[in-house]
Amino acid sequence: MPTLPWTAGPAAPELTDSESVVMASRFELTTFRQVPAFFVAALRVYRQVRRADGAIGVTLTAHPLRREFFTLSSWRDRAAIDAMVRTEPHLSVMNGFRDYTADASFVFWTITATSRPTWKEAHQRLADQSE
Repeated sequence: MPTLPWTAGPAAPELTDSESVVMASRFELTTFRQVPAFFVAALRVYRQVRRADGAIGVTLTAHPLRREFFTLSSWRDRAAIDAMVRTEPHLSVMNGFRDYTADASFVFWTITATSRPTWKEAHQRLADQSE
């Protein structure tokens, strides 16, 4: 179960007591055959997020034997997330793996910008959403 550590993005030095938007996602692939390619693509997007305008931080967890991937990131605002999603490589990854995704879940919430979201809370919110 590889987990990439929380890595600060370019907006991290700007942190104040204002709110930030947290996004957690879960992807389940349809076949094991797609796992290696998706993992490589996820690393490309992870690198993109680390450099994206408005990104405070990001981490990624992969469960290859379950064909399952999770992301957790914090952002200055929702507009920054939306801008990143519409640019490369995220755009190509999203479109390229659409047919190989059995399930995808996304959840958003706010925290103080100086706080770091936790995997425990992310997994709970994703579970609550699927009920």
